[in-house]
This record gives sequence, structure tokens and C-alpha cells, in this order.
Amino acid sequence: MAERTPLYPFSRKDSQRLGEHEKWLDSYQANCACARSIELAIKDAYAANRLNAECARMIIEKYGFDRVNWVLAHTIQHGDNDTRFAQEQRLWAKEFNIPYDDHYLQRNFTVGLHPTLVSTFAGFVCKLWKDLGLYDESHCYSESKEPLDYTGKVVVIRPRVLSDESKAPENQLFYARGGNGCRPLALGTSVFGEFLKNGIKKDFLRAEIIGVLKLDLLPEWAQQRYLHIIAQDSQNEEIGKGESK
Repeated sequence: MAERTPLYPFSRKDSQRLGEHEKWLDSYQANCACARSIELAIKDAYAANRLNAECARMIIEKYGFDRVNWVLAHTIQHGDNDTRFAQEQRLWAKEFNIPYDDHYLQRNFTVGLHPTLVSTFAGFVCKLWKDLGLYDESHCYSESKEPLDYTGKVVVIRPRVLSDESKAPENQLFYARGGNGCRPLALGTSVFGEFLKNGIKKDFLRAEIIGVLKLDLLPEWAQQRYLHIIAQDSQNEEIGKGESK
């Protein structure tokens, strides 16, 4: 599979301010190509007043979930007042925070087909996404009243941070060992720790984390790994205290 262009989530103006205009341009061009490919796929798959669901899988394999979701959500947001888009897809599209760019730029990666066909295609994509069984906000403790401290807890990594090949619930589970990003009011934003599945150490921005997974939803294998990490950290702490004496 050819390497996909990373999705750039900020506006052109922000990219210029951050010195990342080339990243924005590459992503924007890929967005436009994705929109045109969706149009062709729908046209090819539409027959006898019916759209073949396989066309969605083909586009996802080429561009990846993140870009396909982005382009479709943008298209539906662009016509939010058009009730020909199904209500379910309109609500889904609102979940994406797509930055504003000049109208003519955004129009170029809008899927230019009948809203009913776009809505049906988006429904296929949503079904394939749901089949991944990923964790989302509903699986995490609420932070609506007060942000939580992530230190020493199992947190859920946002799917957009993971490659399509890694988009699986077991790959979202991350033990947050520390970092200023664990504390909601700290100045820093980094959270460091390790993946429960394989112990690979990494750091994430707090914004790349959905929240703390509810303990009763932690799979048995993950519970065992979590307890092992806690015990290991405790042992290392004791050794450290002994060496400092």
C-alpha cells in the first residue's frame, strides 16, 4: 500500500503562522483528490436506483478513514441546512472540527453529488467505522464538571492519532505514567507512558487523548497488564529510594 499523505487538521492561515504551509498544501490536495474519487466511485457503483456499499471500502483503502471522514463531514457541514442529508449523518458530521478556509478552497474538496447519494455513502463509511469497535467518549469518565488528572490511569488515545492499520480498541489503551499534560491546569501538554498492548513507550498531547477509560470496561488482559505496570513502577520507586540513601 502506498504511503498516504497525513491529514493536516489546521487552516491554511494557521499553517502559514506555524511554518507548515507545505503540510497544509499536501493535505489539501489530497482532500480534493479524495472528493473527486468519491464522486467517481459513487457514479460507478450506482445502478438500478441502488448504491453498492463496496465503493466505500474501496475509497477507505485508498485514502484512509481519517481523510474520507474529513471530506465527507466537510461536505455535509457545507450543506448542513439541506435536509436531503440524513439526520444521522448530519449529527455525525458535527463531531468534526473542520477549520474555516476561504470558501473557494473548501468548495474544492466538497463532494459535488446529490446529497442523498453522499449521505448514503457516508452511512456506509460510518458503518465500517463502527465495525472497528473503537472506544469513544461514552467509554470514558465524564470531564464535563472537572477535568481529570491522568497520572497513573489507563487513558484512551484518539483514533485519528493511530494509523488505519492500528485502529483497534486494544491499540487505544495507554498507561499515562506522567508529564505535565496529565494535570489539566498545568502549563505543559505532554503525557508520557506506554501502550498496554505491547509496552511501547511514547508521549502524546493531552488533546490526543479522549479521556480515562471506565475501569469496568477494561478487558481482562489489560487489567493484568495495568496491575503489572503499577507493581513494576512501585518496585522501581522503592529501588530508587534505596539508592538515594
